[in-house]
This record gives sequence, C-alpha cells and structure tokens, in this order.
Amino acid sequence: MEKIRCNWCEKDDLYRNYHDNEWGVPVTDDKKMFEFLLLETFQAGLSWYTILAKRENFRIAFNQFDYHLIAKYTPEKLEELLQNPGIIRNRLKIAASVSNAQAYLKVQEEFGTFCNYIWGFVHHKPLVNHWKNMAEIPAKTELSDTISKDLKKRGFKFVGSTVVYAHLQATGIVNDHLVGCWKYHHGVI
Repeated sequence: MEKIRCNWCEKDDLYRNYHDNEWGVPVTDDKKMFEFLLLETFQAGLSWYTILAKRENFRIAFNQFDYHLIAKYTPEKLEELLQNPGIIRNRLKIAASVSNAQAYLKVQEEFGTFCNYIWGFVHHKPLVNHWKNMAEIPAKTELSDTISKDLKKRGFKFVGSTVVYAHLQATGIVNDHLVGCWKYHHGVI
C-alpha cells in the first residue's frame, strides 16, 4: 500500500525522503538544530526545495555546519563563500551565518544547549496540530512571532516569524503533518 503524505512533498524523491525521514521529527541535537537554522536563514525568500537541492554543497562550504568554526569565519572566508556557485551567494545571508553562529554560542552559554532554549518555548513537548489540508497551515503564529523577536534581541539575523515557523516545523517543535499523512500517525507523535 502506498503511503499517503502531506501533498507539498510529492514533487520528487528528494522532497519525499525529506518529508518521510526528517521534517517534523523532533531535533534535540544542537549541531542538527544549527544546520536547520542556517539552512532556514538561507531559504528566506526562496523555496525550501532550492535549499534542499543545495544542502550537501552547504554542508561542505560551511564546515559540516560546525557553528564553532562558522563563528570564527574571516572576511576572506566570507569572500570565498560568495564565489561558491553551489550555495546561495547572498552577502547578507553569508554574513548572518557568522553572527548567527556567534549568537548561537551565547544562547548555549546561557541555557546549556540551544535545544534547551528553543524547546523551552513549548515546555519541551512538541505542539501537535490537526490540519486536514495545506490551506489551514499558517505561515507564522504567535509562537513564531515570540521566538523571532527573542532571537532578534539575541543578535540573530534572517529570523523573521515565517522563517522561524518553518524552522519549528522542520525540527519537530511544531508537528504540522496533515491528519491524513502517515507521519501524523507514525513516527513523530
């Protein structure tokens, strides 16, 4: 029997694999959480599919998403990234990756882990929505507004409410799998 999925992911196998194996699965590892945060900030204004297609290029270009290293990137490294055709070559987003890595480290100092910080907004338990169709799913919520404001206050960039909501969905803090999707009933709740 074929799996019924959220219809946004039926474009091709890249999207289906991402949906089936990652999207909405609770992330509690700081390195993985930073990977999603970095990719989401580059996605601002673009499709997630574009980012997924370039994900491995980002992984190589950004030292396996090692935020300790990214926080120390030099102007020369930023120029090198601007010349890399495998990633999104946006000067402001590339610079934001450094300031976001630095802010990430500060959050870790304050909360022990970034995951402890961000999961604290939902009392360390995923919010499970019960959407029947894609039109019901919001682009942002009061929760993403709150987190976005707090992240910006902490020095993060490219973390508007819509980007934050997409991050919450991707990392399983918010479960927005449709009620009819197999993942709604298996694996993430």
